[in-house]
Amino acid sequence: MQDWAALLKRFFSEFMVGAGVTLELTAVGLLIGLVLGLGLALARAYGPFWLRSLAIGYIELFRGTPLLVQLFLIYYGLPSLGIILSQSLSAYLALGLNSAAYQAEYLRGAIISIGDSQMTAGRAIGLSRWQTIRFIILPQALRLVIPAWSNEPISLLKTTAVVFLIAVQDLMAKAKRAATITYNPIGSYIAVAVIYLVMVFVLNAFLKWLERKARIPGFEMDAHKA
Repeated sequence: MQDWAALLKRFFSEFMVGAGVTLELTAVGLLIGLVLGLGLALARAYGPFWLRSLAIGYIELFRGTPLLVQLFLIYYGLPSLGIILSQSLSAYLALGLNSAAYQAEYLRGAIISIGDSQMTAGRAIGLSRWQTIRFIILPQALRLVIPAWSNEPISLLKTTAVVFLIAVQDLMAKAKRAATITYNPIGSYIAVAVIYLVMVFVLNAFLKWLERKARIPGFEMDAHKA
């Protein structure tokens, strides 16, 4: 107990820098995934057959293959095609593309749960199909999805740990450095596990608060529909 506490104190500043990188990776990956995932969800819910097929193919591909493989394909594979990305950009892209596949399913479930009656009502008052989606369905769906979607930021935060394998200096990379310097891998990784635990706890508390603020009284989505 004293060993890992002393180690945490010694490397605290480095661990905080790594934690900042981890949070940045989580935020950027989540944003990319949200934008792309929303497009995929709308394509699955309202797109023509060919577009739905493309969206399904993307979702199944990224959900069915390991994130680590996707990360290595982007960082080590793309240079063979003449596309060279930095470690950070490769990490952002891999996390965002992977997260999009999962967020798409959360969002699709929320959109579908709104029901066809509101689309009919929107069309009846003179709105186009996409105006109805934009002004009536999406504002409700984005609030309704939060309880189910809130799993994704926490999962993504923990998943970022794989990016140290391409030399991104995140929290996990700092833990490996501390373990190498001190020859104390158990203490190093326990100290970092405590930091991850604190970040997850704070993020979970924020998401619970957001869920309460965004709740639509009397209207909840069954997460299993996604």
